[in-house]
Parts: sequence; structure tokens; C-alpha cells
Amino acid sequence: MKILFSSHLFAPSVGGIEEVSRLLAREFVSLGHDVHVITETPSNQPDATPHAIVRNPAPKELLRLVKWCDVFFHNNVSLRVAWPLLFHRKPWVVAHHTWISRPDGKMAIVDHLKHFALRRARNIAISKAMAAGIRQPSTIIPDPYDATTFRQLASQDRRSDLIFVGRLVSDKGVDLLIESLAELKRRKRTPRLTVVGDGPELDSLRALAAHLGIQAQVTFAGKVTGEPLARLLNDHRILVVPSRWNEPFGIVALEGIACGCVVIGSTGGGLPDAIGPCGATFPNGDVAALTCALEQFLTDPHQLEGYRRHAEAHLQKHQPRAVAERYLQVFESALN
Repeated sequence: MKILFSSHLFAPSVGGIEEVSRLLAREFVSLGHDVHVITETPSNQPDATPHAIVRNPAPKELLRLVKWCDVFFHNNVSLRVAWPLLFHRKPWVVAHHTWISRPDGKMAIVDHLKHFALRRARNIAISKAMAAGIRQPSTIIPDPYDATTFRQLASQDRRSDLIFVGRLVSDKGVDLLIESLAELKRRKRTPRLTVVGDGPELDSLRALAAHLGIQAQVTFAGKVTGEPLARLLNDHRILVVPSRWNEPFGIVALEGIACGCVVIGSTGGGLPDAIGPCGATFPNGDVAALTCALEQFLTDPHQLEGYRRHAEAHLQKHQPRAVAERYLQVFESALN
């Protein structure tokens, strides 16, 4: 099958969509398909990938590629590269990784246009919550994770308590986690927290930890990725994903589970799908509920082991090969 794979964001940019695109494109090639990735992400380095990458294709080149392909796949919808479908009626498959609306729930004109255009597409949603927001019938296929990098390392002991991994922005809720640690300290519990990531909230989060008198419990580790991040996760018992906003999915939860962490995450959006039976959830923004969940996990190691027993079966559904095969089933259905 000739697959034209549109990913607005792609390597060398780093992020969730970029990672999913990398994993899927690699697996499609491994399964014997001819893949061309188109992206708006620039690069000044040679592309060492098993597939072609066309960066910022000119209109004529884009039209040629759509004519060439059997299936035009968008890993997140982009109307800027969908226009050739007006001239070449190729099967169009769209995987939805972000909400088609603004954070306040309102929709811009382009959002209405996307909903209109998607009536022609075969739609894939990465979570049940995402499927509910598409307005069109969809197939739910959860995201994959890098199973080669994120795995349990037998030689490491879990000497540390809590870890957060993500951008330091208000939506991610790290301040809620720090407030929860302060409440736990008032209850005579003093777990240590490692905050992995960078962003505009770093200074204010440091100040908040100092103001609440728990700066000695919080380590800001900066941005860490790949194998070093896997080692850090292996050193911790509990990954916390305290997002204020409704995450569409949450690959970081899978990475934590794969490295042996139990996960506590917010209930809204697709995080419960990512966590599955391998952790617990609390209502978005609810510090009291987060504190209770943390206290329970910190004081009941048998409960943690119970969650870990579900990890292998849960992660099987998110192996890159398994996810890619489900995508290809949708592609085949669109062709037929």
C-alpha cells in the first residue's frame, strides 16, 4: 500500500504527535508498505528514516503525492494539505489527537470547516473522550508508546516516591501537586517529588514550593528524554499526571507504566484510557482528592503491586506493531 502520511509536527521537533507519527511510520514500513511523510517541520539535518520525508511540499509536489498514494493519512487533521483531495478522490483517514475547539469550548470558523470536511474522512479517535467530540463515526485506536526505550530495568531499585513529567505550564497542574505535597506534610507525610520538564512556570513553581515550606522535598530536574527519562521513571514508584485541562490521551502514562510506575491522573479527557487498570484518577483540579489518592498509594504498597499486575496486559494494546496493524485495518477498509 502507498501511504501518504501527513504529520504537521515531526522530528526533529519533540512531542506527543511527533512520537506517534515516528512510531507509526516506522511500523507501516516494517509491515511492507511504501510511506511518504509530509510535514511543515523544518530540519537542517539529513533524515535517517526508513521512509521518505517531504518537508513543506510545494503545491505541485503535494498534488503529485496525493495522486501517487493509495491512502492519504492525516495524523491530526490539517486543511492546509487536504485541498488536493478536491482533485484526486483518494481514501482519506484522519487520526484525532487534539480537540477541534478552543480551550474555552468555543469554535473558530476553521473548526467548523474541519467538522464539515471530516464527514468525508474515515476517522480514528485516540480515546473515548476524543471520539465523543468528533461528531462523526470513528474507530477508537489508542496511542502507542516507544516500548524499546520505556521498559523496566531489573537493576534499579525504586528509591524515590513521586515523579511528574511534562511541560511546566498551568494546564499541567504541577502547582496542584505541590499544594498536595504541602497538605501531606501537614499530615506528617513527606514524600519526595521529582519534576521533569521545563517551561514558563518553572520560577513560580519553585517559589510556590518555597512558600509552602516543602522546597527540600521537590527536585526540579529540567528536561529529560529517552533512555535517561526511562531510568528516572524506573527509580520512582508513582507517576502523577495532575492536568487541569482534559488531556486527549496521555502517552506519558504509558511510559510510566512500562517503567513500573503506578499512575495517578486526572479524570477528564482521555487520561483514564491511558492509565487503564494501572492506577487511579481524581477530578481535574481537586487538590483534596489528589491528596487522598497520594496518601493511599504512599501507605499501601500492596495496592501498588495490585495495579502493577495489570501492566503487561494493558501495555500489549499499545505496542507500536499492534497499534499500526489496527490503523492498517482502517486503511484497508477505506480502500474497499
